[in-house]
Amino acid sequence: MKYLTWKIQLGLSLIALSVLLYALNYLIFHDANYMFRLFLAQLGFLPISVLLVTIIINQLLSQRANAAKLRKLNMVIGAFFSEVGTDLLKIFSSYDRKLANFQGEIKNLANWSDQDLTGFQQRPGNFSFEIVIGERDLVALRGFLLAKRGFLLRLLENPNLLEYDSFANLLLAVFHLTEELEQRQDLEHLTRGDREHLRGDIERAYVSLIFEWLAYMRHLQKNYPYLFSLAWRTNPFDPGASVVIE
Repeated sequence: MKYLTWKIQLGLSLIALSVLLYALNYLIFHDANYMFRLFLAQLGFLPISVLLVTIIINQLLSQRANAAKLRKLNMVIGAFFSEVGTDLLKIFSSYDRKLANFQGEIKNLANWSDQDLTGFQQRPGNFSFEIVIGERDLVALRGFLLAKRGFLLRLLENPNLLEYDSFANLLLAVFHLTEELEQRQDLEHLTRGDREHLRGDIERAYVSLIFEWLAYMRHLQKNYPYLFSLAWRTNPFDPGASVVIE
């Protein structure tokens, strides 16, 4: 309400200033016809002015603001992968019996363009996985996720991060998996149906995590080559990856 009152006051002040300037013009030049023609000419330009200011300029400013926000969000996403995401990808990929197919597809990621990344993400066959999990795997996964839950909860305190829909969906999938594992007291004696349900939860989080990892790798490659070099040398999908440069 205070903001609205401020806007009304500003509008009335601008109208009053305009009337004062027109009155001053008449007092000096005494030419009402010229003032009327000038008013009509300015009124005719008004729609174009609205188009330029409210649509074109506002759109450009909005795009710049969104780009700046995305750069800041990628800093937080980078912290997520450093603290949780990369290790979680290593864990999930160890369950994947079709990992070799995916490794073959992304081996040239360092040379991809934005079009290559978009095309890869839009081909459903590239995200065909076969998750096989054992009871001990689930116990270890539960321990890892519970240890990282505090960090993940702190991410949720960033309201801008939740506006990034795909990353918000990733966090939701990871939290859901954490809760499913936490609620089961005995993960070593699961029914077949229970194990299949958890496998589906893992695959959902796995696919979402891969999408975000690919997008983040592209961001690093375009904007921070030195960070991309480290991230690629510690590629979670390459069991033989090494940070050491030969």
